[in-house]
Amino acid sequence: MRISRLVCGPLAGVLGSLAGTAALAQTPSPAAPPTPTFGERVEVRVVNVEVVVTDGHGLRVGGLAPADFRLKVDGREVPIEYFTEVRGGDAVAPSGEAPRGEVQDLPSVAAGSPVGTSYLVFLDNYFAFAPNRDEALRNLKADLGRLGPEDRMAIVAYDGRKLAMLASWTRSPAELGRAIDEAIRLPALGLQRRGELSAYEAVRRSGGRRFGGDRGFDQLNTEELPFARRLAEQVGHSVDAAVVTMRSFASPPGRKVMLLLAGGWPYSPADYVVDNGRRPILGMEVPTGEKLFRPLDDTANLLGYTIYPVDAQGLEDSPVDAGRDRPADGFSVRPTQLRATLLTVAEETGGQPILAGHHDSALAIAAADTRSYYWIGFTPAFRRDDARHKLAVEVGKPGLAVRARADYLDLSRRGEATMTVESAMLFGNAPGGPRLPVEVGAAVSSGWHQIDVPLSVAIPVAGVTFVPLEGKYVAELDLRVAALDKDGHRSDIPAVPVKLTLDRQPEAGKYISYKTTIRLRKIDQRLTLAIVDRLSENVLTATKEVKGR
Repeated sequence: MRISRLVCGPLAGVLGSLAGTAALAQTPSPAAPPTPTFGERVEVRVVNVEVVVTDGHGLRVGGLAPADFRLKVDGREVPIEYFTEVRGGDAVAPSGEAPRGEVQDLPSVAAGSPVGTSYLVFLDNYFAFAPNRDEALRNLKADLGRLGPEDRMAIVAYDGRKLAMLASWTRSPAELGRAIDEAIRLPALGLQRRGELSAYEAVRRSGGRRFGGDRGFDQLNTEELPFARRLAEQVGHSVDAAVVTMRSFASPPGRKVMLLLAGGWPYSPADYVVDNGRRPILGMEVPTGEKLFRPLDDTANLLGYTIYPVDAQGLEDSPVDAGRDRPADGFSVRPTQLRATLLTVAEETGGQPILAGHHDSALAIAAADTRSYYWIGFTPAFRRDDARHKLAVEVGKPGLAVRARADYLDLSRRGEATMTVESAMLFGNAPGGPRLPVEVGAAVSSGWHQIDVPLSVAIPVAGVTFVPLEGKYVAELDLRVAALDKDGHRSDIPAVPVKLTLDRQPEAGKYISYKTTIRLRKIDQRLTLAIVDRLSENVLTATKEVKGR
């Protein structure tokens, strides 16, 4: 199955054609407002770092002062501007004096007041096995009484194609219990992934190849390469869904925790497919964990989420190498590959992995781990250049260990706009604000398995900024279009510059008519369009269904 994509055309290698004409239009006739979304615009001004300090016995250490900590960014020490110790779920007044600058409590966190935790539960049904997932969910429901008066929870599920919000932020155990019951009723598709693995093993055995076959010892052969690429794509889509979920719940109060009920995500799909510890794959044809999971770590660290990955596939309970015998030429690396992902994601974001044998107490473990910590922060000089900066926290007293997130991303506005479109694409609705009416014209066949689809976009004057320039009124925008086909395959989200030029200043309440044509694969798809105003950084989105036949 080929990935649904926007087929290349003459403009920017993406859009088939742009009419390039902008004309004032009457306000479109009233239509039903879009379904409200729970997406939130990300505004990161302060980088907060949650720090756990333990002694040689693994016990929490409290009572430290700001002067006991050193915070480094890219190896250089920076002043700690915000400091709060949270002990047993309550903020504690800092003791001692800080040697550097003014240290103050984090905004809205007063000494003696409770600090709530926002638990975002992400359920990856695409890889999960029903028995393990359902056991984790039933125990999550049983543990809802552990939520404090300032805690809240939201629950989102992903099925390989779309996201479903089962519960938005709520403190109600009854509401959350109903959402968990609904989650248990959803299909778990992990057995399909196991079937794909078994089918691949059958093909590989019938081919009779060992080691690298026709491509060399350290490269994937012609049976291994397609399956490894497919697995990497599947994992990438699940990771993207988790990223979009975090960004759609970007700004809850208090401590932010993601309970990531996942499993079946190998850190290196190529090594997982080969499954031979004596045959490392050195080629770069299939992405490894550094690339696959970096968006997840970056987003968590940007937004201040600590991730607690929960094994929803049962690493200790089921054979992950189903469908084949043990490799004759080396030991199986598949369990190690799956475990490495959970360990790495937790380590990069300051969390802990919750593996098989403990997934029945995920909320209890996460709650206990996030009740006592230090909350420190600083204000960096954001450049919005997508640069990643390393973070390091040190404690001056000997014999103490520190656990904290590893870095933060200086996200660009273009990167933020891309994720906004992904959110609308996967959740199936658009953020609030001015509507972005879109009309889809009749598709025209344009070759083998391709169609040209005309689009008419009504850009609201209220959503963009026009500035006077040489007697005209000009707005500079980016148009982004993404496609999601009925099988869950997604296109890239390119940005095409759009310049609107009008002879007179547009009136409030009016719309600008803009037309374009895109080329798509001949398959049912959902299109997501976004208009990004470069000056105001406003983002307008809309979704439309397109029939491939």
